[in-house]
Parts: sequence; structure tokens; C-alpha cells
Amino acid sequence: MDKFRKIFTLDNYIVPVAAVIMGLFVGAIVMLVGGYDPILAYSSLFTQVFGDMYDFGEAIREMTPFILTGLAVAFAFRAGLFNIGADGQLLIGMTAATFVGIKFTGLPFYIHAPLAVIAGGLFGGLWAAIVGFLKAKRGINEVITSIMMNWVGFYGANYVVNHFLLVPGTQQSENIAPTASISIHFLTGIFGNARLHWGTLIALVAVVFFYVYLWKTKQGYEVRAVGLNPNAAGYAGINVGRNIIKTMFISGVFAGLAGAFQVLGVFQYQSVFASSPGYGFDGIAVALLGMNNPFGVLLAAILYGTLTYGSAGMSFGADVPPELVKIVIGAIIFFIAAQGIVRWVLGPFYGKRKKEKVL
Repeated sequence: MDKFRKIFTLDNYIVPVAAVIMGLFVGAIVMLVGGYDPILAYSSLFTQVFGDMYDFGEAIREMTPFILTGLAVAFAFRAGLFNIGADGQLLIGMTAATFVGIKFTGLPFYIHAPLAVIAGGLFGGLWAAIVGFLKAKRGINEVITSIMMNWVGFYGANYVVNHFLLVPGTQQSENIAPTASISIHFLTGIFGNARLHWGTLIALVAVVFFYVYLWKTKQGYEVRAVGLNPNAAGYAGINVGRNIIKTMFISGVFAGLAGAFQVLGVFQYQSVFASSPGYGFDGIAVALLGMNNPFGVLLAAILYGTLTYGSAGMSFGADVPPELVKIVIGAIIFFIAAQGIVRWVLGPFYGKRKKEKVL
């Protein structure tokens, strides 16, 4: 019972929930100032998500890349690394999965689809491992290198699509082979042909892997030790450089899988991007909302996906511009970061609760 009570602490659950409520409240104030009805806006948002089975399925699909990119950023942070390169890693993983899905023909689906998924995760991990190597061996700040690698990944992905995969006269690749698709066909009918895919289930497995690896294995203990104090970890005999490279690799695998699933489960092809899709940067926000806890990241991705997909409902149902959703998300992140404000607001309630316990 004591262990159960420790899980439900102020920091782990009540502060994030309060931050979400306060962020929604700030968003409502902004809407009122702008002349919009916040009640109608929020009801339209949730109607868009939960109004029918198709929209509900699409909202679940929208949450999947947020889960994985959020895990990518949070995993690196546990080792004291700030991985801002998840966007580039996602694009590299996407491109690798697209290449395998198109060029590797004649394979049965039970080999082709897993091979494309593995390629996406592996190449995303190797792309991130370059950043880890430069950090471990040359001491180069990972923030700088990961940002620069985003651009290299972006233009590299477009180059591969342009020169090897492009359909002439278009700005997109050929469609992947049906054997490489990871769509869940038996669920699409139930959810009104929503683009559900196996990647969502794999993302949930990744959440469990994150937790088990970091808190139940020796390797995870070393990663957390490096994140807390690399000098002390090195003094204790932990190979700091190796753990940095390994952590960045695993972080990149998460991001690469997010890209692979977008191609293999959602679009079935890859476009020549005019700008980055931005899922990697959204992952930073999701990791912050989830406070770098895997289950917190899952809940944050659900919230982020709901707000993102539901923003269309706010536009059509209440004439609210979708940019206001970004204000709401920004306000939530602000209150997560400024936890002192949240605790100050909650202080009187907790003080009253403690007095009641004493009595």
C-alpha cells in the first residue's frame, strides 16, 4: 500500500493534471478575449475526436508518432542528453522504410513488413548514434549537432526520394508494396476506414520497454546514473561514452520507428517535403508534458493528439483558428515547466488537507 501511495505523488500526477487544467483555462481566456465561445470551442474539439468511430480511429492514429517521438526525447533526457534531432531521425527512418517497402520486392508480408519497420528503426538509431559519438568522443554539444543533423536528414531524405523513388511528374514516391503495409485491415471497417496500423500497438510496447529497460535492468541503471552525474558514474566504473552512444541510438530508434509507421501504416508513400513535418519537435513538447516518464509520455501524447486532431473541430464548429490550440498546448507546457506556480495555486488545498489529517 505504501508503494502504491508513492506512485500517486504530487509531482507525478497532480501537478501535471493541474497544469493541463490551468492551460485549458488560459486558452479559454484567450478565446474570450478574441471573441470566441470557449465552451463551444472545447465541445467542438471533443466532438471532432469522439463524434464517430472514424474520427476516433484517426485520433488514435494521430497520437502514435507523438508517443514515439516523445519517448525518443525523454529517453535521451534520462541520460542527461537533449535530443532535438528526433525530427531528422524520424525522416531518416521514414526514408529507409520507404526504400525497403518499394525496392525489396517478391517478399512475403510476414518478412517484408517487419524488415521495413526494422530498417526504419535501425537507420533512425544510427543517425542519432552519430550525435552520441560526437558527444562521447569529441565532447561536442548534442544540441548543436542534433539540430544540424535535422537539416542533413531533411535534405538527405528528399534527395533519396527525388533520385531513387520518385514517380515522374509528381512530388512523391511510388506506393510501397502491399506486403510492406502494416495497416490493421480487420479494424479499419470497425472504425469507418480510419488508417489504424500495427505501429500503435508497437508504440505501446515501446512505452513498456522504456520503463523496463531503465528501471529494471543493469544497463538502464547505468543510463540513469550517467544522466544524474556522469563524473560520479565514471568514477564508479561505468563507461560514460558508451552509454551516451547507446542511449542516443535507442532514442533514435524510437524516432525512426515513428517515421516508418507514418509511411507503412498511414500514407503508403513518401513525399518530397517542402518543410519538416515537425513530429520530432512536437515530441519535445510531449516529453515535457510527460515529465520524461514513459507512462506520462503516453498520457501526454494522448492529450497532444486529441488537441491536434480536435483543432479541426474547433475551426468548423466554433470558428476558432487552429493556432489557438497551439496557445493552449503552450500554456500547458508553461505550467509544467513553472511548477512553482502550480504548487502555489494548489498550496491552500494541500495545506487544508494536511490539517484535516492531523485532526
